[in-house]
Parts: sequence; C-alpha cells; structure tokens
Amino acid sequence: MSEIKVPAMGESITEGTVSRWMVKEGEPVNQGDVLLELETDKVNIEISAEESGVLEKIIRQEGETVEIGETIGTLSAGSGGGSGAPASEPAAAEEKKAATPAPEAPTPTAPVAVAPESSDSAKTASPSARKLARERGIELDQVQSKDPIGRVYQDDVKSHNNQAPAPAAPPANKAPAAPSAPAAGSSTYTKPVERQRMSRRRATIAKRLVEAQQTAAMLTTFNEVDMTAIMDVRKRRKDKFKEKHEINLGFMSFFTKAVVGALKKFPTINAEIDGEDVVLKKYYDIGIAVSAKEGLVVPVVRDADRLGFAEIEKSIADLASKARSNTLALSDLQGGTFTITNGGTFGSLLSTPILNTPQVGILGMHKIQLRPVAIDAERMENRPMMYIALSYDHRIIDGSEAVRFLVTVKELLEDPESLLIEG
Repeated sequence: MSEIKVPAMGESITEGTVSRWMVKEGEPVNQGDVLLELETDKVNIEISAEESGVLEKIIRQEGETVEIGETIGTLSAGSGGGSGAPASEPAAAEEKKAATPAPEAPTPTAPVAVAPESSDSAKTASPSARKLARERGIELDQVQSKDPIGRVYQDDVKSHNNQAPAPAAPPANKAPAAPSAPAAGSSTYTKPVERQRMSRRRATIAKRLVEAQQTAAMLTTFNEVDMTAIMDVRKRRKDKFKEKHEINLGFMSFFTKAVVGALKKFPTINAEIDGEDVVLKKYYDIGIAVSAKEGLVVPVVRDADRLGFAEIEKSIADLASKARSNTLALSDLQGGTFTITNGGTFGSLLSTPILNTPQVGILGMHKIQLRPVAIDAERMENRPMMYIALSYDHRIIDGSEAVRFLVTVKELLEDPESLLIEG
C-alpha cells in the first residue's frame, strides 16, 4: 500500500485545498490517472496515481486544507483499471466486506441507494455544511445527501432548506410583539441569506490587495489617449494581419509595446523594493490581468520587448484561454515586472488600479468613448478617447516621474508608427 501525498507545488505555495476527488474509495486506477484536484493560491493542480492499484482510503475530504507532504489518501497495489484486467481483488474485497456484519444501514425505508457510514450525519458532513445547518436550525440527520458515500455538503443543506417543509411558523393571528424566543442559532426570524465559502484564490487575492494598500505608498495619476490613430491602423491592417498571422490585431499589443517603450525611459517603474535596496530589472515581463471564474489572475508575457505585435497577441490570447479553462501553470504566473489591466472590457470609464506587489507600477486601461475634443482654438471634433491610469509606489517613484511615464505612454499610442522604433 502506498501513500498519496501533497506534492511540492512551486515557489511560495505551502498549502492547498482539496477541490474534488476524481476517484471514489474502492475504485481501480491506472498509473497516471488523475486522482484529485487541489486548489492553490494561484492555480489548480491535478495529482495523479504514481502506480496502478485501488484507491484504498480517502483521508482528507473535499474542502479541507492540506499542506505540502501531507498524506491525503492511500493506494493499494493492484492491476488498476485497465480494460483487459479482471477486477478480482476489488471484487474479493467487496465480497469480504459484505460478509462481515456491519452496523450501518439499519433502516430499510432510506430512499438513497448507499447509506452513510455512520448514523451520525454530523460526522460525515463538511465543515461548511455543519456551519450552515447550525445557522438555519437544521438537523443534519434530516438532510438528504446527494453524495454516493453519504457525506453532507453545503449544497445539500441548501436544498433541504428549499424543499423540506418549513418549521412551524407562529400563528398568523398572533401579534409579532410576543413571539416565542427562537433556539440558539435558529434563523426563523431572520431574513434569508446565502453564505458561500471564499475560494482559496479569492481569499489570497483579498489578502494581497490589502497588503498592497498597507505596505506601499500608492498614488494614481491619470491621462487620456486619443485612440484615433490606433483605430485607423487597425481598420486598415486588421484583415491582412489576421490573414498573415492567424490572430486578430487587438489593442493590447499596442499598449504592451507602449508600456515597454516608456519603461525603458523610466527604469525605476520597472523595479521592486527589496528591504532597503531598489532592484532595477533589465528585462520586460509584462503581466496581463485576466478575469477568470475563480478570480483575477495575472499571467505574464515574457520578454515583451523582443516580441512583435503578432507574437504579443498570440501570447496574450493563449494565456487568457488557459486562465479561463483553469489550465495555467505556475510558471505562467511567476515573475512579472509591470502589469496592465483593462477594466474597459467591462465598461469601466475610470478607475484606480491596485499594485500587483512586489511590482511598483500598474497601468489601467478603460472604455473607449467618443468625446468632443478641441482640435485647435476654433475646431471641435468627436474623438474616440480613453482614460488611462498609472498607480505607482511613491516610495521609489516621484510624482513627476510617474506623470512623465504616463505622458510617454500616451504619446506612443497616439503615434503608433513610433512603437516600431521606441517599443
């Protein structure tokens, strides 16, 4: 019998949460089969079987926090789940188990096919399920579980609350001024709420954003960009660009090139603070914030200064696809010298982005909107305008430097041809 342990998961990750088991106890597996999925601060990681056999025991259940090196299950050696292999060992084990007198399942009226291992459902309920049941005044042994092994989860408690008959309500003819005191933890007289466990990634995002505000002297400066020239280039070149490179010409490649050009002029914004030292980075790994199901992630476009427009667009598209399908690797997220975030995709007109520490600068893009612009003293035109924002760490970046950086980004974007030289 071999132990299933939590593997080392890379830089700065010391623990994770069991997201879901792909295999049930007693089921055969082949070497390389995925046993379970772990949710970490940054990505979800699949743990595979190191040998063929049978999943003997699940020690740590879904929703539980586990640490690197911890044993979370056991695997007994066997023939595994190959198509040609007879399942003699599992069958024999099940036959032996069936022949042994067991105290469970004494009630023939139970509607579920597999009864819980214990009549005390509270012992087979997840922590979040027990907490929700206490809050709603529900007895766990009355909750019907959808889990094959009878474990009660939060969704089961919610379903019970929605489907089961409501507890005895006070008679309608009684005045509400004299209700009987509800039992401790009862929600009979409270308004309905839904409590959801914060995912590990969301909790980590929350923690780091607060840390960024508490540790950095963060300020934001604003400017606006006339997007006329870029939109004209895209209109004229997008079809040939896609035909040649098999990728759309978007705005992100222009902004990435402009940011790289500005960082070369203002290297302190491409740095980080290490104790009392300032670490100036001579490379340009640009993080692109992507909104995924589990929360914001910032995959990194490596060596953006060496990439052409098509290579940047392909890299961003690939990273965004992986983020939304939850297949990002840790290496996709680590490093990063500066970040770009685009709230304009959701309609944001103006915002103050929060630093992605330990970086000291982040550029916020926003919605492109037609606005009247003074061309000269006598003419006004409606132009496609975008507000841009630079949040920066004032501990090492002076206000004048931040303003000039943002002006440089603006000038490069309003003269796209210069990106071929300056970017």
